[in-house]
Amino acid sequence: MIIVVESIILCALFTLMVYIMSRNPIKTLYNYPPKIQERVKSLDEYKDKIPTQKNKIVTKIFASILFLAILCIVLRYINGYTTFIESFGYGFLLWTIVNLYDVIVLDIIWFCHDKHFVFKGTEDMTEEYHNYWFHIKGFFIGELLALIVCGLSGVIIQFIL
Repeated sequence: MIIVVESIILCALFTLMVYIMSRNPIKTLYNYPPKIQERVKSLDEYKDKIPTQKNKIVTKIFASILFLAILCIVLRYINGYTTFIESFGYGFLLWTIVNLYDVIVLDIIWFCHDKHFVFKGTEDMTEEYHNYWFHIKGFFIGELLALIVCGLSGVIIQFIL
């Protein structure tokens, strides 16, 4: 039962984070399919507003560190896990649940069909906005990142907390 509660809370927190970031879609440009990114970069309206690749990397690292901290606290002090294998396994399960929620609910159902996410000057790119495969590939990239973050959480819990 605890996994259901934790999953709902983490999905809600993730949704809140995405909602806050979505208020200014240009900041999340690198979460869009490549053809949309290229078009937006070519439009004069967005020229001075486009984040750099460095910003993208820093944001993803910050989000991973934040998730790592939350994950360690939840796994150690709420769930009581003390070993690498417990922490890694349960952490990976939680990550995968949130990652599945992200790809299905936030990306495919919400992002791909909400006009709020369509950049002015790209309205004709409906097929690219409905590029589900782009988001599914992102799911698998997220799972690879999960191996690293959850592995680190297991090490932290096993040897530090």
